[in-house]
Amino acid sequence: MKLNTLKPAKGSLGKEKRIGRGEGSGHGGTATRGMNGAKQRSGYANKLGFQGGQMPIQRQLPKFGFTNTKKVVYKVINLSSLQSLSEKLGVDSISRETFIQNGLVSKNDLVKILGNGELKSKLNVSANAFSKSAIAKIEALNGTATVI
Repeated sequence: MKLNTLKPAKGSLGKEKRIGRGEGSGHGGTATRGMNGAKQRSGYANKLGFQGGQMPIQRQLPKFGFTNTKKVVYKVINLSSLQSLSEKLGVDSISRETFIQNGLVSKNDLVKILGNGELKSKLNVSANAFSKSAIAKIEALNGTATVI
């Protein structure tokens, strides 16, 4: 093998495609952009969702549903969670701030206490809302359910 016999691999070097250099180049005239229209001109950008003049899918399908803007959404916490939280912290009064500090709710959430589970000790609970069964179970053990 000698340096003067080295050549690039067959087919690895192709001729550069020189766009818009006259008719003799084979790419003159329309410069490989086709006939007239927006795509031929500079600055063309296809709009998002454009389907070639066909009615787009987001306009073919009907709107549906309803969103109630006045709906109040609560983060729910059951009595079983309250019992485990009071045992873990060793407290007999639980407020909304306690839930926030322990990561059960975020600071903008409204809290509702539901009556699922058993309560074993007297608790003083303050939250945004309570279910009837939760109030009954809390007050059965001489605890208080305070609505904020």
